[in-house]
Amino acid sequence: QLQLVESGGGLVQPGGSLRLSCAVSGWPLNAFAIGWFRQAPGKEREGVSCISNNGRTTNYGDPVKGRFVISRDIDMNTMYLQMSSLQPEDTGIYYCAADVVADNNICSVLVANDYSNWGQGTQVTFSS
Repeated sequence: QLQLVESGGGLVQPGGSLRLSCAVSGWPLNAFAIGWFRQAPGKEREGVSCISNNGRTTNYGDPVKGRFVISRDIDMNTMYLQMSSLQPEDTGIYYCAADVVADNNICSVLVANDYSNWGQGTQVTFSS
């Protein structure tokens, strides 16, 4: 059974950095596309970034382009999101999710419903 567990969230100040992790178990990470989504209070879930099954394709939502970097470690079966230049609007719960039916070398963060397996989320909060 495919399971995803996020970690790394916390309290940050504007301009700060965080690295989120998503530990995958049950399936090898190179068998499916995987991505990050976030949800702020009172807002809809938003796609942040994704990486294809073979790691050759990555995509980012417009608000995070140039600031966030997605990566993965196949040996550790873990995906990461390095977040830099964090802004208060980056506040929210960050979820990792797996798209187990994505075509080879394809990933998208446009449609959250494409992702069938989700972690429990990790909270990113800004301090004043």
